[in-house]
Amino acid sequence: MFGYIAINKAEMKFKDYDVYHSYYCGLCKCLKERYGICGQMTLSFDMTFLIVLLTGLYEPETCQKAVRCAAHPLEKHTARMNEFTEYAAAVNLILSYYKCKDDWDDERSRKGYIAARLLTPEMKKIRQQYPSKVAAVSSNLKRLSHLEQENEQNIDLMAGLFGNIMAELFVYRKDEWETALRKIGFFLGKFIYLMDAYEDVTRDLQSGSYNPFREAYQNDPDFSENCRKLLTMMMAECSREFEKLPILLHTDILRNILYSGVWGRYTQA
Repeated sequence: MFGYIAINKAEMKFKDYDVYHSYYCGLCKCLKERYGICGQMTLSFDMTFLIVLLTGLYEPETCQKAVRCAAHPLEKHTARMNEFTEYAAAVNLILSYYKCKDDWDDERSRKGYIAARLLTPEMKKIRQQYPSKVAAVSSNLKRLSHLEQENEQNIDLMAGLFGNIMAELFVYRKDEWETALRKIGFFLGKFIYLMDAYEDVTRDLQSGSYNPFREAYQNDPDFSENCRKLLTMMMAECSREFEKLPILLHTDILRNILYSGVWGRYTQA
């Protein structure tokens, strides 16, 4: 369930793209420094949104460095890092680890098994540092897996479990912004789960894999339109909570993602 929280590059100003990409580069650098090459290989754009969101809200001291990397060896580029970069790196690893573990448990993916084994030592460190976050991810994914085996078709229940995961991960500290951040994560998590199911429904039916949209896809003549309305509702709730936050820094980047970028995969489906 990676790759949904992205930007709409065509609608983003050059200066905003440079800022966004510098946070992405900072996340890449942090993953390598804290968790090695294996950690760096889990890099995705999704957690860059979390960094920019928390940075915009709390406005922490942020370090900017000109760096080179394997992807851009010939010229230096800017990498931005702050306390939320480290947190997002841990979150990125948690989600990647459990995705690999799920791939092995559900599909006996050898690639998933090897990746999960490689990430296990780093997960032990993260579990000690963020025990409540890891516990929330683990317990909700176990519940999801159990219901998938029972072919549960209550889409709100299934999406809500993944929403619970993202709600917990979006809360960095318990303060006056906790409720809004938790709701942003919850509705964004539901959107991601629904989008993933919508995108995969045809392939899952052909392969016999679980999909919470199986019955609706087969029996609802307005399936696509109803899915669009459901997805729109999730992002409307997510965006409503975002607009309640007193964010002035990086608002154009965040709105680009929430109002446009997250729909990139939908328009390609």
